[in-house]
Amino acid sequence: MNNRAGSFLWNLRQLSTLSPTSRTVRPNPLGFCRPKIVYSNWNPRNHLLNDFDNKMQSSVRYLFQDASIFKSGDDVFPTKGISPVTVTALTVNRLFCRRRLSFDSQQSPVSADGLKKINFHHDASNEDVLTKETKPTPVNFKKLSQGNSLSDVLDTFSNAPTFPSSNYFSAMWTIAKRMSDDQRRFEKQLMFNHPAFTQLCEHMMREAKIMYCDHLLFSLYAIVKLDIPQNTLLVQTLLRVVQERINECDEKCLSVLSAILEAMEPCKNVDVLRSGLRILVDQQIWKIKRVFTIQAVMKSIGKDAPISLKRKLEMKALRELDRFSVLNSQRMFEVLAAMDHRSDVLLDECSKMVIGNINGCPLKILITILQSCRDLRYRNLDLFKGIADYVVTTFDVWKLKQVLFVLILFENLAFRHAGLMDLFMKKVVDERGFLTMKNIVSILHVYSSLNHLHGGPAREFLDAMGAALTGYLHHISSENLLNAVCSFCLMNHFPLAPINQLLQKDIIDELLMSDNKERNAYKLQILAACLKLDDVPCHKALDLVLPSQPPAPLYPNAKVAELLSSLLGEGYFLENVQLPHNYHIDFEIRMDSNRSEVLPLSDANAVTSATDIQRVAVLCVPRSTYCLDLTHPRGFLAMKMRHLKVMGFHVILVNNWEMEKLEMKEAVTFLKSQIYSTENPPTADVNFQSTC
Repeated sequence: MNNRAGSFLWNLRQLSTLSPTSRTVRPNPLGFCRPKIVYSNWNPRNHLLNDFDNKMQSSVRYLFQDASIFKSGDDVFPTKGISPVTVTALTVNRLFCRRRLSFDSQQSPVSADGLKKINFHHDASNEDVLTKETKPTPVNFKKLSQGNSLSDVLDTFSNAPTFPSSNYFSAMWTIAKRMSDDQRRFEKQLMFNHPAFTQLCEHMMREAKIMYCDHLLFSLYAIVKLDIPQNTLLVQTLLRVVQERINECDEKCLSVLSAILEAMEPCKNVDVLRSGLRILVDQQIWKIKRVFTIQAVMKSIGKDAPISLKRKLEMKALRELDRFSVLNSQRMFEVLAAMDHRSDVLLDECSKMVIGNINGCPLKILITILQSCRDLRYRNLDLFKGIADYVVTTFDVWKLKQVLFVLILFENLAFRHAGLMDLFMKKVVDERGFLTMKNIVSILHVYSSLNHLHGGPAREFLDAMGAALTGYLHHISSENLLNAVCSFCLMNHFPLAPINQLLQKDIIDELLMSDNKERNAYKLQILAACLKLDDVPCHKALDLVLPSQPPAPLYPNAKVAELLSSLLGEGYFLENVQLPHNYHIDFEIRMDSNRSEVLPLSDANAVTSATDIQRVAVLCVPRSTYCLDLTHPRGFLAMKMRHLKVMGFHVILVNNWEMEKLEMKEAVTFLKSQIYSTENPPTADVNFQSTC
């Protein structure tokens, strides 16, 4: 009691020099300024809270100083129903004194009606007078959250405002989560227009410094999820208070703070708060007990976090591997992608957990895992096979659009699952209504890139895709048409109507004048090469005039050149040979027709009959030209091999990464076996007879 009385007298002395104001203009928590009546019968307890609005003095004492409350510039409120106003930059030194108010934290800092003054008896000797007149009946959060409307919560607040205001925001978000998207949008609009909403925001700002830290963070999270504009005074004020009180965060608060940062757009105060979170996590990382908290923090620290902090978090996660649940393992892929930190050991262990518990896993989670693998450049053949096998097993459960999205991600990862792709081909032929223009372009890209055409359904599939594309020719864009036709060319299939439309002069000119003219010219070059080299009789007379393409870049293959010199000798091979149609081969060797003897270049040039010479093209290829199994060539390599064969070459593929591993003696033996081998290199599964 003595402590309370002493604190009260201290506060009264500090305010004794301040004169009451009859009328002031106070900033609205959503960024406006509106007149507000302050009665001359002034109350010092009210002023302790109202002082935040008009008396911000001193300097911030913790980690963050002079951070701007608002983003400067022309930020405009995006929320419908709130007048768009330009938010100006306002730099404050301090939000509140760290000293707590002396009254009970459970009592409301305003009277029961929320607007009227509180009568303060200076001659009262007992503090119970104040408590009795200002302490309304608390409103239970659980009871608030049982409502059906956000407006119901605001009505309750307007009838009897109670401390803390965080209960009202948390209750509104709890109610909003139960609504459909359309209903939630409508209810949010009603919330912004409710007369008590502005008053609730004011109360929230006043109470931010005296409520518990977890209440503060939960309310800020609810405010962000309710789509209250980030550049408003309310949100930016709470961000500043959290900055000042960040050292009060325990493990639970760290989880909530991480979720808040993840949900917010970058701005000055968010960036400063994220920096503070990094410092705090670096200090407390070994004290964190829950795996969920570790993952929440990892996901929110940002891609530009120090590598030392990322490695500490990785080590902490590895220590907790034995406590990982299935959900933790599934989530770790997304967490590491958000942090932009690939940990192969962690991902390998989580992959085993995902594969072992894949039955019943929602496709949305599997798609997120594949997206994260793509972003992290993580290739795990067993994981991809497990996911693909599961999709095949449950194929009838999913929509074709979902399966197509999985196939697109597999193509990004260079993974080809023959069973899934065959099943999808059959389904597309049976359900041709699925073939929208966008889906056609995507499907053709996936199948041509992965060079997947084999078995009986392939011919019917290509015919169905060609017919579907023809049906969209009247309203397809030039670039989509080019992409689709180029995919058909890679698969050695040439539908007449799309190609004829693409070859019109106005469309060619449009493609060569667009922002992507270099890429478009390259794809038109592919079309021109296919029309000349492949079996397309109805297009043989066409002459497509294109701008000259720069020669293919040269990548020196010093080791292979040294091996050929050791094996064959000088004068028996050519290096970096440029061929028509912008094709380039690394080495050319000329042999007899039986490929039993290598001919010197001088003798080969003297031979008059081309049938007596077998030209051999040695291609040094990287991993990216194969599918993930490293035995099946992708679309562009398969097409190049097909065209080189038409030009009279026998093709030998030399894998760069394998040659680098071999010693010179082993490499010579390997190259010799390839040159004199009678086996053909891997190509596309079937080269279908081209049709118009």
